Amino acid sequence: MSKRGKKFQEAKSKVDPLKRYTFEEAISGAVASSFAKFDETIDIAVKLGVDPRHADQMVRGSIILPNGIGKEVKVLVFAKGEKEKEAEEAGADFVGNEDLIEKIKGGWFGFDKAVATPDVMATVGKIGKMLGPRGLMPNAKTGTVTFDVAKAVNELKAGKIDYRVEKAGIVHAPMGKVSFGPEKILENVVAFIDSVVRNKPASSKGTYIRSIGISTTMGPGFKVDPTHVKDLLK
Repeated sequence: MSKRGKKFQEAKSKVDPLKRYTFEEAISGAVASSFAKFDETIDIAVKLGVDPRHADQMVRGSIILPNGIGKEVKVLVFAKGEKEKEAEEAGADFVGNEDLIEKIKGGWFGFDKAVATPDVMATVGKIGKMLGPRGLMPNAKTGTVTFDVAKAVNELKAGKIDYRVEKAGIVHAPMGKVSFGPEKILENVVAFIDSVVRNKPASSKGTYIRSIGISTTMGPGFKVDPTHVKDLLK
């Protein structure tokens, strides 16, 4: 196992492993501990009291973060006819149908998000096994299978993120860049946590949000006291 570098060790030494921080403390600490030469992403990981093996305890959703994620999102739209023109006018980076499908079959994945109109989903489904594992498969539940392609493209360009609980019951999501500063990152965190809480399954019993961690791309994690969620959402 490779050892962590000196800069990481120095940043980690400033984190109290036994302390459960407030959201403000964790965000400020993560920003202050950033040491990479690039603008690191602030990530959040939330452990939920659900069992994703049961369909009625699946947690998934989408939200437009108030300050975006600080990344230029390349959007691909599967469409035909007038909807192709609509997608292009909305600012989609790639628009097409079978031509794009063939390109993807060849191993091309030069996009971050995909949108499709319902009438082409049967064709898009042919590459579902290639798109699905990468989180790129259009889905009606997240608003990426729609005839309103202009709205979908605009939302994705504005910083809309999709999230889904993993097998271990954890939800991960980017909350913006270090350069945003603590205040804007906190605004994004509030919006995200609110969305996760609103999507709590009715079948989930006991403690819903069990633990929270905030970190930068390269830096150490700060554990947040989950009891602060109520104060955060006031």
